[in-house]
Amino acid sequence: MKILILGGTGAMGVHLVKLLNNGHNDIYVTSRSYRKSSNNLTYLQGNALEDKFFISLIENQWNVIIDFMVYSTGVFKCRVELLLKASSQYIFLSTARVFANSEMPILEKSFRLLDVSTDKYFLLTDEYSLIKARQEDLLQKSMHKNWTIIRPYITYGEHRLQLGVLEKEDWLYRALKGRTIVFSKDIATKLSTLTYGLDVSKAISKIIGKEEALATEFNITNDQSISWIEVLNIYLEVLENYLGYRPKVLLQDLPDFLKHHTTKYQVIYDRLYDRKFNNSKISKIIKHKEFIEIEIGLKNCLIEFLKKPTYNLIDWRKEAIKDKTTGEFTSFKEIKKTKDILRYLKYRFFKKNSIKNF
Repeated sequence: MKILILGGTGAMGVHLVKLLNNGHNDIYVTSRSYRKSSNNLTYLQGNALEDKFFISLIENQWNVIIDFMVYSTGVFKCRVELLLKASSQYIFLSTARVFANSEMPILEKSFRLLDVSTDKYFLLTDEYSLIKARQEDLLQKSMHKNWTIIRPYITYGEHRLQLGVLEKEDWLYRALKGRTIVFSKDIATKLSTLTYGLDVSKAISKIIGKEEALATEFNITNDQSISWIEVLNIYLEVLENYLGYRPKVLLQDLPDFLKHHTTKYQVIYDRLYDRKFNNSKISKIIKHKEFIEIEIGLKNCLIEFLKKPTYNLIDWRKEAIKDKTTGEFTSFKEIKKTKDILRYLKYRFFKKNSIKNF
């Protein structure tokens, strides 16, 4: 098969590329940075959000297009028919964050936030859960029926280790620098699930080319439920073995936590929910016994990360606010740019931090 993967270099995409690159497929992967191609794997350098590059891709006909890109609703509305016409199967990566709160385990047809929310300010936003739900609607209303909607939930890997709404740059960086991890007391008690990126990729690979996967949706999540405080303790156990001491943790009340983590809708319309999923639909295609247990997977990925820690950009405003709360200081040797040092000083010593009511 001739397969195009848009944005296939993230936590799920890297595993999916390896699974599909089996000698029987011709794989083409878009990447904004140069990557070396080999045999049946071709990297196409460019930004798939840019129109000229995008048009060059869909001028070809593909057996499968797998789309990891995050579009605005307006852009997707312009592109959806083109993507569907250019492929025999278009696999759209949505998210299980689209779902509203539910006391019962979530199914593919459970209520979505877009359908039931009465928060007019929230509904006016392009928050991630709403963008993906609106784009799902565009697919479902299309005259074409060659689409498949995939809804992973929280995925992790060797370079992505989340804690509630915090990325590794928000919590793990601090721990490895000897400073206090600052987390939410309210989120800590909530149940969630995390799925290894490889396991999600295995499930995606098994629906490719399947007739029964067309014009339908699949939730792909781990069967296990776990509280965020349990996740934190899994991380702390690994870090204690690595550092020789257990990192300090401060659990904040929600208003204080939102002073430095300002994506409030992700918090109140997802991470403050107890999330459980009914995976009976995808289990007909892949058995969950093939999925790695959360504790084992998180430990393995953190251990692997610690061999060669790398980070995306650190938000020095957030770090300054957290340091102000804990009474700690960041060495200027860590902050490379003068503008970031000034930003840190502003929020560490001078700026009063507040949030709007939520």
